[in-house]
Amino acid sequence: MIETIVKVEGMMCGMCESHVNEAVRKAFPEVKRVSSSQVKAQTVIHSEQPLDEQKLRDAINATGYEVKGVSSAPYEKKGFFSFLKK
Repeated sequence: MIETIVKVEGMMCGMCESHVNEAVRKAFPEVKRVSSSQVKAQTVIHSEQPLDEQKLRDAINATGYEVKGVSSAPYEKKGFFSFLKK
């Protein structure tokens, strides 16, 4: 699993977050989870494969918000009982 964090400027409310989330889902229907935060000015995306950064930037910029940065890293889901796995 890959976690992609996108710094997004211009989100001011919950509707802004929804617009960004919807744009990501339309551009990448294979993503597992998308969550935006106006307070943190970021969108977090979980996917099985790395996402095309330019396509991601284009999809979000087309909504009227500005992408300030994109970073990706491997992600391991942490469940409630994850401490039992060793």
